[in-house]
Amino acid sequence: MVSQAAYRGAHLSYPLGVVLCALAGVCWSLIPLGIRHIETASVWQILFFRSAGLLPMLFCLMYWRSGGRPVQAIRNAGVPGVLGGMALTMAYAAGIAAVQLTSVANAAFLFATAPFMVALVSFVVLGERVRRATWAAMVVGLVGIGFMVSDSLTTGNWWGDGVALMAALGFALFTIALRWGKASDMMPVSFLGGLFALVLSGLVVTGTGQGLDLPVHEIAIAVMLGVVLLGLGMTLYTLGSQVVPGAELALLSMTEVVLAPIWVWLVLGETATAASLTGGGILMLAIVFNALTGLRRKPLPSGH
Repeated sequence: MVSQAAYRGAHLSYPLGVVLCALAGVCWSLIPLGIRHIETASVWQILFFRSAGLLPMLFCLMYWRSGGRPVQAIRNAGVPGVLGGMALTMAYAAGIAAVQLTSVANAAFLFATAPFMVALVSFVVLGERVRRATWAAMVVGLVGIGFMVSDSLTTGNWWGDGVALMAALGFALFTIALRWGKASDMMPVSFLGGLFALVLSGLVVTGTGQGLDLPVHEIAIAVMLGVVLLGLGMTLYTLGSQVVPGAELALLSMTEVVLAPIWVWLVLGETATAASLTGGGILMLAIVFNALTGLRRKPLPSGH
């Protein structure tokens, strides 16, 4: 068994960390394609089976990282961990619904607004300072979102765009909970998110009479989404993030945003509208600008 200390001392190189984080984005970019291949299952049914596949993967990773003390790792997460897990459940459910209700391009672009939401909520809740460059990037990003939403108003996909923004908000709140709790390990909180999602979705499908009787191939796809794409992506991202700065992680996450619409175009022939691509392009420029300016920040000397 590899202890947590040994894990953190594995001396991953920076280039390898970049590759791992980029590969995580590739895994996550395939999730909308998998959801589009599920035709009969509801959001809650997909969430149940995806969570059932995800939890064992996260538990093994958490067991490894905690040096064989996963229960203690969950206890250490405390109240911020519980709140973060609840926020992640919201992000999971809204993310699935968004892919079903709007175009994959719109969903992917709007998911990417999470860093801006983190900045805003951190400013309001935690009193963290927001850089002027980030304020400017958010204003530009709002212009891009305006293009996308105005287009969705004419195509009837505005509700899906709203749910996609809810998914981004859920992930932003998850991130804030990690900061509030000063968590050094996101795995226990991610595990709680998967556990809450499993319980909540199970209660919903049971209470509403939807049940879990689905075509075998749809169950297999949903479980695969949890084990391979979401779980493996989380593992790669966790490993890579140990040696890659946060601002660069925002840039590397663009692999998910860019590739997701490409996969559904290549496999399913789904194309994005000109307004959606224009708005998404403006939003991506704002996110890249914010990340690049973050890279240029110099750390304060010790004692300041």
